[in-house]
Amino acid sequence: MSGQPEATRETILIVEDDRSLRDGLALNFRVRGYRVLLAADGEQGMKLAFDARPDLIVLDVNLPGFSGLEILEELRERGQKVPVLILSARGKVAQKVEGLGLGADDYLAKPFELAELLARVEALLRRFRSQRESLPDLAFGDVVVRVAARSVTRGGAEVPLSAREFDLLCLLARSPGRTFSRDSILESVWGFDFEGTPRTVDNFIVSLRRKLEDEPADPRHLITVRQVGYRLDP
Repeated sequence: MSGQPEATRETILIVEDDRSLRDGLALNFRVRGYRVLLAADGEQGMKLAFDARPDLIVLDVNLPGFSGLEILEELRERGQKVPVLILSARGKVAQKVEGLGLGADDYLAKPFELAELLARVEALLRRFRSQRESLPDLAFGDVVVRVAARSVTRGGAEVPLSAREFDLLCLLARSPGRTFSRDSILESVWGFDFEGTPRTVDNFIVSLRRKLEDEPADPRHLITVRQVGYRLDP
């Protein structure tokens, strides 16, 4: 098992309608310490790709419902940079060209050797880790957001945030002074096909203010823009 990641707990989403292939890949990834999510069709794959925020997606092109290329296109149009390895039947050159053109990070034709797929997945994850670890910290007031570590401190003390709270805070902090509508926040943070309402955003902003503002009722940083949405003033 040398050279394999040790208890990484990174999440890999496999979107593949061939059950035996899907289950076989899942078993091999789990043995190597990865958390695995599975989708058997395009609709389920699209939802998990946005809602679960995996660290990598193994994506079949030919799927019931949305095709793999449609999922990939939607991800890139919405600014999701998760690495994607696409799978397609051997000889489908047009699919390979289109997939790479839409922003796929790698391509593998079926049938393939398991060892080659595992090597490509691990290479993509190493590259993604390196890029993530180089992300700069974000700061406002006495709050520091360590993006790579997904942690937040206030006055030097750790502040526990949920995954959604952290993603919402990062969205605002990466573009200080920019006003985000509630709908754009829902799309960016909650993802595709979220069934909640814009009121969800309001509730999460209230929670962030309680944790990060000196006076939550009169915030200095997490500002409401009436009838529009929210912005972060550093």
